[in-house]
Amino acid sequence: MEHETTLLLALDLTGTFAFALNGALTAMRVADVDIVGVLTLGMLTALGGGIVRDILIDSLPPATFSDWRYLAIAAGGSLLAFISGQRLYTVMRPIIVLDAAGLSLFAVTGASKALALGLGPAQAVILGAITAVGGGTLRDALTQRVPSVLRSELYAIPALVAATIVVLSTMAGVYWLPWALGAAAVCSGIRMVGVRYHLNAPKPPRPDL
Repeated sequence: MEHETTLLLALDLTGTFAFALNGALTAMRVADVDIVGVLTLGMLTALGGGIVRDILIDSLPPATFSDWRYLAIAAGGSLLAFISGQRLYTVMRPIIVLDAAGLSLFAVTGASKALALGLGPAQAVILGAITAVGGGTLRDALTQRVPSVLRSELYAIPALVAATIVVLSTMAGVYWLPWALGAAAVCSGIRMVGVRYHLNAPKPPRPDL
């Protein structure tokens, strides 16, 4: 149990750092914000999904407010992007890669935490996806963009796939670090393939006007 807790924390903090960088770099690219805006959007991207998850599963106070490391890593990642992002924020690739990394890690930790608290398989998959897309959705809303989960190449689907792998491997009694990293790699890979080849989830047919 202690090893599982340590794994969950390590993946969660790594995802927090990746999403903090992503949120801050996105803020610098799409919005005219100062250091306060960069830090706010970076930290919101990093912490928003986890806060929503913890509220939904009644794990209060959310880990963000009960463990100082979440706030510190989110603030540090956002500040790092502000300081060094001058060379990066005009380039899409770092933002996309960091987004895929945060998405995959949070899908894994969200599903893992839901299962650890005794929720069912379907609920764990849903909460894994919510954890993964929640922070980015709040970021996009504040920067007045249609959230990535509603428009971007294979965004929610990779998160659902990763969460499903976590659930199935846990039910089979084999879930551990290789499965967690494998689920994250599958999610990140699907996301990057979607971006590379502009693949999208099916859309409804447009009515003839």
